[in-house]
Amino acid sequence: MPKPAAEPLVLGIETSCDETGVGIVRGSTLLANVIASSMEEHARFGGVVPEIAARAHLEALSPAITAALAEAGVGLDEIDAVAVTSGPGLAGALMVGVGAAKALAVALDRPLYAVNHLVGHVGADVLREDGTAIELPTVALLVSGGHTSLLLVRDLVSDVELLGETIDDAAGEAFDKVARLLGLPYPGGPQIDRAAVGGDPRSIRFPRGLSQAKDLERHRYDFSFSGLKTSVARWVEQKRDAGETVPIADVAASFRESVADVLVAKAVAACLDLGVPRLLLGGGVVANARVRELAAERCDEAGIELRIPPLALCTDNGAMIAALGAQLIMAGHAPSGLGFSADSTLPVTSIQA
Repeated sequence: MPKPAAEPLVLGIETSCDETGVGIVRGSTLLANVIASSMEEHARFGGVVPEIAARAHLEALSPAITAALAEAGVGLDEIDAVAVTSGPGLAGALMVGVGAAKALAVALDRPLYAVNHLVGHVGADVLREDGTAIELPTVALLVSGGHTSLLLVRDLVSDVELLGETIDDAAGEAFDKVARLLGLPYPGGPQIDRAAVGGDPRSIRFPRGLSQAKDLERHRYDFSFSGLKTSVARWVEQKRDAGETVPIADVAASFRESVADVLVAKAVAACLDLGVPRLLLGGGVVANARVRELAAERCDEAGIELRIPPLALCTDNGAMIAALGAQLIMAGHAPSGLGFSADSTLPVTSIQA
């Protein structure tokens, strides 16, 4: 087996949910980022169906690998190592990626790195086009359809601490459910964003979950969006029962404001409490315009540096997995071997399986 280069050429595979991602990086340079989404197949169900996602990964993975190699302009024999998401995520979906990565590693006689999906979102920041390196420690806010987590990252490849997470619905799930309530298509995030244009975010004061003094004692960095979802449902129901027209734009804008307010408030509080003047955002919900805008405003007020990876690398993708694998290699970490399995509940403290 050839010794990895100083800037290893790594192929990364991501299949934790409904997007089949294959990325190729050389050290911290992005060469290819191919994503095949099965979102349309899930749309009629209003959410991701695990069995459909796993089947879609099986169909999309081989073409995605071929496309990524072509985009990067490299052959399989040039790859120094393979990296794959081993968790957290949907068990069946993860198994597809893990099985493919093991097969590739054996066939190519290359080292295999099994990595954490959530830490991968942080690792995406090393692929910034401006080449500026992420300073550590940093607080990281990861917000997606299945995860809402607040992390303290002291070292990308060896020391990540979970500060808080959602105790019920993730923010992305709340967007999907409220969109459905308002008669908007799946996925809810971009639909709510569009519907909120022209709406008044102060017209309806929806609750901010786990933000009361009594909640902050136990859940200072945790999130809850289930109560918010219920509050929106009751407000809309009352309007409809009274025969009134539901102001979709105002509801969407007010709901979005509540989510963004809680996310940013807790993230900024963590930075200030811990004396860490840096905040990194990751995950698909970061594509939401108001989340980015409010984070920029409050970080600027608090003297906190805000870092957001390229939006194409915020959603689930294989490039971030390849990037984290490359960082592990360059830090001298040994490969994972073939004994690991897909772990749907892999804790964020387990950076490498």
